[in-house]
Amino acid sequence: MTSELTPKTPSPSLRQKMEDNVLNPVAENLRVGGWSLLSNTAGVGTTLAMLIIGGTASYIVGVQWTIAMAAVSAIFGALVGTFTARVSQSTGMSSTVTMRFHGLGATGSALASLIFAFMILGFLALENVLLYYGTLFMLGWSPNLGNAVLIYGVLTLLWILLTMFGMKVVQKTSFVLTIIAGALMLWVGFLAFQQSDLSVESVLSAQPSAIGPVQIMVVLSSMIGMAGALSLVGADFARYAKSPKDVRIMAIGGNIIVNFGVVSLGALLYQAGDTVVARFLTDPGNSDVAKAQLGGSIFEKVQYLAHSNPGAYFIILGGIVGFLVMYAAQIKAQVINTYSGSLALSNLFDAVLRRKPNRILMVVLANVIALVSVWANILGVLLQFLGLLGILTFSLAALVIADFYIVRKRQAVHTALVERFNWSGLIALIVGSGTSYLLTITGIFPLGFLVTLVLTPLLYVVLRRTILPEGSGTDFIEGTAALKEIEGTADFEDQNEEVTAH
Repeated sequence: MTSELTPKTPSPSLRQKMEDNVLNPVAENLRVGGWSLLSNTAGVGTTLAMLIIGGTASYIVGVQWTIAMAAVSAIFGALVGTFTARVSQSTGMSSTVTMRFHGLGATGSALASLIFAFMILGFLALENVLLYYGTLFMLGWSPNLGNAVLIYGVLTLLWILLTMFGMKVVQKTSFVLTIIAGALMLWVGFLAFQQSDLSVESVLSAQPSAIGPVQIMVVLSSMIGMAGALSLVGADFARYAKSPKDVRIMAIGGNIIVNFGVVSLGALLYQAGDTVVARFLTDPGNSDVAKAQLGGSIFEKVQYLAHSNPGAYFIILGGIVGFLVMYAAQIKAQVINTYSGSLALSNLFDAVLRRKPNRILMVVLANVIALVSVWANILGVLLQFLGLLGILTFSLAALVIADFYIVRKRQAVHTALVERFNWSGLIALIVGSGTSYLLTITGIFPLGFLVTLVLTPLLYVVLRRTILPEGSGTDFIEGTAALKEIEGTADFEDQNEEVTAH
C-alpha cells in the first residue's frame, strides 16, 4: 500500500542517458569504485597500436631497452595521470570542462578541446586503419575503394551505436572486452614463442647492432605520447570516481597494464613472431600473400607487415583466434576513443558558441573527423604524431595540476562564475609546449615532454601570482549553463552569491 502512495522517480529518458552528464558535474550517487574504472583506462590501451609501439621500439633499441623505457613511461604516466585525474574527480567534470575552471577559462578551454580532439580522434583513426588492413588480410581482399567504404562504413556505424548510450554501456563493454583481449593477447604471445622455437632468453637479448642515447630518447618520447593521452582519457572517467583512492587505482593500474604490460608484450611478440611470419611468407602456398606485401626481400616484407598491419601477425600466429584478438582488442578502445572525443567536441562547441551541443551529434562528428584522418594517412606519421602528442598532453596536464595543487592549494573551485580567458594558463601552455616542440624537432633535446612538464607549470604559477592574477584582461561569465540543470541548485545559488560578493 505504501509503495502505491509513494511517488515514483521518473526514469531518465533515452536522450538523457545519451547525454551522460556531458557538461554537468557527476552526482555523488553515480560515482563508482576505482577497480570498475580501471577497465576503461586499461581497455583504451590494450590495442594493436600499443603493440606496434612496443614492436617498433624493439627494432630500434632492442627488447631489454624497450621494456626499460616502458617502465619509465608507465611511472611518468601513473604520476601525471593520478594528479590530473584527481582534479577531474574533485570537479566531477570531464578533463576539458575541468580546464575551464583550472587553467584556461571558459572560452580558453576550447584550446584544450582542440588538443584533446586531435589526440583521441587521431587514435580513433589509427585503430580504424589497423582494423581495416587486418580484416583485408583475414578475408584475402585487396585494398580498394569499395572495400574501404564497406569496412570503414561498418566500423564507423558500430562505434556510433555503441557510444551513444553513455557511460554505463561503455563501462560494461570495456570490462568484458578488456578481459577477453588480455587473455587472447597472452595466448597469441604464447603461440609466437611456441611456433618460433626461440627461447625467452634469446628474444630478450635481441637488439640492433648500434644503440645510442638518441635512439633510446626517441623511443621514450614515442611511448610518452600514449602515457600523456592516457592521463587525459583517465581524467574523463575520473569524474565518476568516488574518492582519490579510486583515482589512484584507475590511473596507476591503467599505466601498469597499458604502458608497461602491453608495450612489453608487443616487443616480445614481434621479436618472436618475426620468425613465424617470415616462414609463412616463404611457404610456396602463400606466394600470393607474399607478393601483396611491399618489399623486395622477405625481411622487408616482414617489416612492412610489422609496421602497417599488426593484425596480420595475430592472424598468422593464431588464425581465427588471432582475428578475434584483433577485434576484441579494438572494439572497447574505439568505443572509449569515440566517447572521450565526443566529450572534447561538446566542450569545444559550448566554449566557443555558448550553446550546449547534442552529444549524439558530437559522436557522429568525432567519427567523421576520424575518417578524414584515415584519408590523411595518419599511420604514416605515427612516431611524429606520438612525439607531439606527448608534449601537448603533458603540457595540459601540468597546467591543470599546477592550478589545483599550487595556485588553489587543493581548494574546491567556484563553478558559478569563471574567467572567459585565463591568460596565464593560455600563455604558459603555448610557450611551454611550443618551446618543447622546437627543442625536439631541432634535435637540441629530444625529450620535449620533460621540458614542458617543468616550463608550463613554472610559467603559469609565476604569471598567476605576479602580472596576470585571476580576472586580468578578461571578464567573468557563467561557468556553464549546464551547471544550473543539476538537482539541488541551492549550492549553486549560494556559491554564485559568494563569488559575486567577492
